[in-house]
Amino acid sequence: MHHRHSDSSEAEKRVVVVGGGLAGCEAAWQIARRGVPVVLYDMKPKRKSPAHVSDQLSELVCSNSLRAAATHNAVGLLKEEMRHFDSLIMRAADAHAVPAGGALAVDRVSFSEAVTQAVECHPQIELRHEVVEKIPQAHQVILATGPLTAPELVRDIQALLGDEYLYFYDAIAPTIHADSIDPSIVFRASRWEDGEGDYLNVPLDRPGYESFVEALLAAEKVPLHAFEKALYFEGCLPIEEIARRGVETLAHGPMKPVGLEDPRTGKRPHAVVQLRQEDAGGLLYNLVGFQTKMRIGEQKRIFRMLPGLEKAVFARFGSVHRNTYLNAPRLMEPTLELKARRGLYVAGQMAGVEGYVESAALGGIAGVNVARVVRGEAAVEVPRDTAHGALLAHLGDSYSKNFQPMNVNFGLFRPLDEAVSRKGRRRVAKREKYEKLAERALAAIAKHADAVRPEFE
Repeated sequence: MHHRHSDSSEAEKRVVVVGGGLAGCEAAWQIARRGVPVVLYDMKPKRKSPAHVSDQLSELVCSNSLRAAATHNAVGLLKEEMRHFDSLIMRAADAHAVPAGGALAVDRVSFSEAVTQAVECHPQIELRHEVVEKIPQAHQVILATGPLTAPELVRDIQALLGDEYLYFYDAIAPTIHADSIDPSIVFRASRWEDGEGDYLNVPLDRPGYESFVEALLAAEKVPLHAFEKALYFEGCLPIEEIARRGVETLAHGPMKPVGLEDPRTGKRPHAVVQLRQEDAGGLLYNLVGFQTKMRIGEQKRIFRMLPGLEKAVFARFGSVHRNTYLNAPRLMEPTLELKARRGLYVAGQMAGVEGYVESAALGGIAGVNVARVVRGEAAVEVPRDTAHGALLAHLGDSYSKNFQPMNVNFGLFRPLDEAVSRKGRRRVAKREKYEKLAERALAAIAKHADAVRPEFE
């Protein structure tokens, strides 16, 4: 009898995490580090979504960039805060970084391999490759199934939460082989920087740019399902959607030429397509900001109109897919626990954030809180003045009538005290303001990370 009782109490301590993306792996890692056993479910390789190609965990399906590195940028600050928690995702990203100017970009293959190996080798994590069709009945569950959650599980979540379930479309930019790019036309430079620079730049004059835009607008697109509205996330609009807003819109957006000079002419081109290195070996380049829903044949034809890409060989074509997320302010607590069912947490993009880093950060928060609850401690809220706290505040903003997923940004932070602006100046320069917000955040996160640090590893 006693033996049976101990079995059931052991089972009660086990946390179930559904989803082997960045949020799920980070959550499992943070739980396991605190001595709590985890079962992590990932549907690959049994089933893959249209955006997945690899069997590894934490596959980067969109870009290979984790965006800005410096802490005077909100996402750079969020990454630095994650390092305070000894984040698995940041550990792998820092170890497998590739050159990207002021951004942190990673070799997508070795990054995913590093995360997979860490998860597989952890004695407290049991990895199961299965499709989860219903919300598990365990005492503590984290759903981190991402933007491409299995339809069966979506239906089960809808049954639990009712009509507060939303969606939008997300799009992926194409990747091409470096050796298929013409180096006599495409030049290497980063905006405003001397020296070589980390981006390859495809220069266009006005007639070339205008014919490119015309081709984009006329291209055949992959149709959306008739019953679904095209709700795009503003930060990831397909280029043909941007082009629709006016002939010069792209030249002021992803194709802006500011800070770049074509060495062949000594002048600034009318427009530029930037290519960013995708892998450590520099064999693959991504067309920055060129997410698209054009058909594959059209992508080949139209992208090969670009000077220097006439013979481009594609490693991955752009695509579009549905992205599912919750109406967080109505449904979730600041600890990421659902109001409708105690012990059920949601992390990652499904919780209503955009971006790899933001998703992984929420996985970390959910993991720390669940582990604390299992160990008989209280879940704790992250300080409001941190980047983590600012994101969570966005998720709790019930004033928003039309809740939209958001990348972390300084607009979500509480303003600095008036006293902070030096010498009585009424306005602090933007860069200085961001640096002060970052300073305040890092002081707060250091204290918080100490308070929730595992007693043992």
